[in-house]
Amino acid sequence: MTADRSVLQSNYPPGDLAIWIFILAELAVFAIFFAAYAFTRLQHVELFNEYQLTLDGEAALINTLALITSSYFVVRAVSAIKQDDRRRCVHWLLAALSMGLLFLIVKSIEYIHHYSEGINLSSNTFYMFYLSLTFFHFMHVIMGMVILAAIAVMAARGKYSRQEHTGIESGASYWHMVDLVWLILFPLVYLMR
Repeated sequence: MTADRSVLQSNYPPGDLAIWIFILAELAVFAIFFAAYAFTRLQHVELFNEYQLTLDGEAALINTLALITSSYFVVRAVSAIKQDDRRRCVHWLLAALSMGLLFLIVKSIEYIHHYSEGINLSSNTFYMFYLSLTFFHFMHVIMGMVILAAIAVMAARGKYSRQEHTGIESGASYWHMVDLVWLILFPLVYLMR
C-alpha cells in the first residue's frame, strides 16, 4: 500500500514534465487564437452570426462526441496498464484511435463541402477564423493520433508496465488537451451567437 502511494505521488502530474510544458505552450497559442476570434467577432457580430449558420452543427456534434468518447477510451487504456493488462491497454488505445479517425473523416467531409462551394481563407473574416482555427486543431488531432499509435505499438511490445507507464500517461495528457481545445472551439465557433 505504501509502495502504491509512492508510485501515485511520484506520477503527479501524470506523464513527463516536458509534455506538460509543451501542453501549456499549446494552450497558450490556442488561447491567443480564441481571444482574437472573440475580439473580432465583437466587431462583426452580424457577419459572424450569418456565416455561422452555414456550418454543419450536426457534424460538429458528432465530432464532439467522437473526441469525448476517445478521451474515455484513453482513460481506460491508462487504467488497464496500471493493472498490468497490456493487451487491454492496446485495445483501448486502438478504440481511441478509431474515434480520432472518425473525427478526421467527418471534419474532412466538412472541408470538402466548403471547398466545393468556393469557400476559402479569403472568403470573409468569419471563414478565415473558422478555417484557420479548425484546421490548426485538425493538425493537432493528427499529431495526437500519431502519439497514440506510437504508444500503442510500444505497449504491444511490452515497453510499459504497472510500474513504468509514463509514456502512456504523457500521450494521454496530450490527447486530453486536444479534446479540451475542441470542447472550447465547438461552442465558440458553432454555437455562440
